[in-house]
Amino acid sequence: MSGSSQAGEFIPVNIAILTVSDTRDEETDSSGRLLAERLGEAGHRLAEKVILPDSLYRIRALVSKWIADPEVQVVIITGGTGLTGRDQTPEAITPLLDKTIDGFGELFRAVSYPEIGSSTIQSRVLGGIANATFIFAIPGSTHACGVAWDAILKPQLDSRTKPCNFVQLFPRLKRD
Repeated sequence: MSGSSQAGEFIPVNIAILTVSDTRDEETDSSGRLLAERLGEAGHRLAEKVILPDSLYRIRALVSKWIADPEVQVVIITGGTGLTGRDQTPEAITPLLDKTIDGFGELFRAVSYPEIGSSTIQSRVLGGIANATFIFAIPGSTHACGVAWDAILKPQLDSRTKPCNFVQLFPRLKRD
């Protein structure tokens, strides 16, 4: 497969996971658990894992804390990306971003389309960078988290993925 060859040294990344849900707790958070397991299996480190209700300002406050923490390199948010009145993750995150990664949402919908058809348009998946921290907001369904991780995040967070990956950008993300 073009663009997915691997060579060189693996560099682990510190990743924080936020589950946005009014109903899930640690026992029922299958999406956050799946992401934590998969990032660990890939060789990365779980910086923190939190569950918060669909609350714009609580989401924004926690993600802001992680953005300011030099030990957190990536934030993955699951949930709150749909179209209902309670879905506020994109609105919480967008003002924090220095740059958007438009291709993340586009690629997620393209990868999801063969499986769920036009329903993929209902997900407001987004990616961006804030203070040299990558931020990704993905749907709350466990299956969608697996798709996002396996098809996009795992290869892009692997320093060996060629011709390019997010990890190789870390030293050049700061504006200073």
